[in-house]
Amino acid sequence: MEAAVNTVKYGIIGVGMMGREHLINLHHLRNEGAVVVAIADPHVPSQKLSLDLADSFSWPMKVFSGHRELLDSGLCDVLVISSPNMTHYKILMDIINHPKPHHVLVEKPLCTTVAHCREVMMAARKRPEMLVQVGLEYRYMPPVAKLIDIVKGGSLGNIRMVAIREHRFPFLVKVNNWNRFNVNTGGTLVEKCCHFFDLMRLFAGANPVRVIASGAIDVNHKDEVYDGKVPDIIDNAYVIVEFENGSRGMLDLCMFAEGSKNEQEIAVIGDAGKGEAFVPESIVRVGTRATGRDGVKTIRAEDNRIKYNGLHHGSSYLEHLNFLHAVVTKGAEAPAVDLQDGLISVAIGVAAQLSIEYGRFVTIEEVINN
Repeated sequence: MEAAVNTVKYGIIGVGMMGREHLINLHHLRNEGAVVVAIADPHVPSQKLSLDLADSFSWPMKVFSGHRELLDSGLCDVLVISSPNMTHYKILMDIINHPKPHHVLVEKPLCTTVAHCREVMMAARKRPEMLVQVGLEYRYMPPVAKLIDIVKGGSLGNIRMVAIREHRFPFLVKVNNWNRFNVNTGGTLVEKCCHFFDLMRLFAGANPVRVIASGAIDVNHKDEVYDGKVPDIIDNAYVIVEFENGSRGMLDLCMFAEGSKNEQEIAVIGDAGKGEAFVPESIVRVGTRATGRDGVKTIRAEDNRIKYNGLHHGSSYLEHLNFLHAVVTKGAEAPAVDLQDGLISVAIGVAAQLSIEYGRFVTIEEVINN
């Protein structure tokens, strides 16, 4: 006789495009015990789209216009925060300070400023019964996860260089166009690129020391005006990150490169070999200095656990699977991406944004301390 699956009740705060993506992913985890019982969003059209989805799943959901009403309802065990970036800090603090403990999966970036990330971390330390995972789900993309395993296995030797290229389409249209301005997003290198800075740190196996960047607004959104203001988010950049162990990472970002076979290309080079991952092609290449070009192997990266590919090649599904297991085991399996990971990924992005503004290296110490 199979053991009964415990039901874990979820609430989603912010049900725009990403909130609905979380809703669909959680539906594919229903046999693992996940059920969405409530949503909170002030935007009525987003509410309706989410209710239509829930109806198709035969999931009755309570609808709230604000997150505090959802919190006070006492309906949920776990909350997913997928609201606009600039709202994360206030929502997280309200959750952490609420009498009823809730586990939290918060979309990236953790917050739009380092100061707010630090405040959230300090507040969360006082609530050890609450699990918090940051939505840096690119770690879970099958080719990236495979490359992470290769690096951990040691066949590439000591990692010295990490190069990440993201060549993609412009930012999508969001509710009230909130993502067109740095004050709301934290800046492109925070909003979009915290994923890649998280991966750089993971591959380098060390914390960042200083950052230098060059970037601009060259193509996108220049003819858009909102309330008399033109968007100020950059659409391309180069960023170099230096790490404590002497390794370096480089980001090549272009957001007007729709004519690309792969959206992400990652190269990790050690003193013994090189590994590469390609998304969405979902292949990994690995070779060693000893065997040279003829010894390079191409591997198809797949993860049979994925039941829904969604917008991020199955990584959101695996992110939820990991966090659900952490919740069910009451923290025996710790969340894979914690608040410290979230803070450092934001700090690198903030340092990069400031480097463009100042025209110099910016240290992580000055970003975190100021």
